Amino acid sequence: MILSRTIKPFSSALCAALLLSALSGCSSQPQQQQTNLIEIAPNVSVTIPTPEDLGYRLTASQLIGAQWGTPAEQKQQQQQQLPVQLEVDPNKVALAGFSSWGARILTLSYQNQMIEASVLTGLETALPKPEQVLFNLMITLWPVESWQPHLAQIGWRLTESKQQRQLFDAKGELVADIHYSTSSIAGVKTSAYLDGLITFNNRQLGYTITIKTLNHTQQAL
Repeated sequence: MILSRTIKPFSSALCAALLLSALSGCSSQPQQQQTNLIEIAPNVSVTIPTPEDLGYRLTASQLIGAQWGTPAEQKQQQQQQLPVQLEVDPNKVALAGFSSWGARILTLSYQNQMIEASVLTGLETALPKPEQVLFNLMITLWPVESWQPHLAQIGWRLTESKQQRQLFDAKGELVADIHYSTSSIAGVKTSAYLDGLITFNNRQLGYTITIKTLNHTQQAL
């Protein structure tokens, strides 16, 4: 996940923000619609593939976890998790994030090359940007070939082996390692990666994201 804001104090900030949200009526602040351009590094933005580029319809319930710091520091941290519901059809990606007790705290839709998102009032600085959560999911699940023309425009590239993807910047430096506990099937559009744990390690910003799929269904287009 390429984040432009720090989420290290996620737990304490989230608790305080949720209390403020409750006192203020738990309203949600919609963000202004924007194009399908997402910032993935300081002053570097990329357009993202279309929903249809995934190659199949998908519904999935997931837990997205985050840890910051060096590997030694990460071992001492309690991983914070965000339950997420993801739905993809040829026209739209819909994403919703929930608190541990089921309250919806962020929503996002991506369709017609536009992204629209909203975050529960008070959580704007405690949560990663919804569009960056979207980027994480798409860079791990969408076929590599669907990303190549977009990344090529900014000089970045994404490579894939049997159970790993690597993201390189325009200088050829490794930005992120993505590891899968299950293997994809070469040339077949499938959600096989969702059958296991996905680990996203951002080497430049020093954080690790895990994506655990609790259940999922898929249908051919």
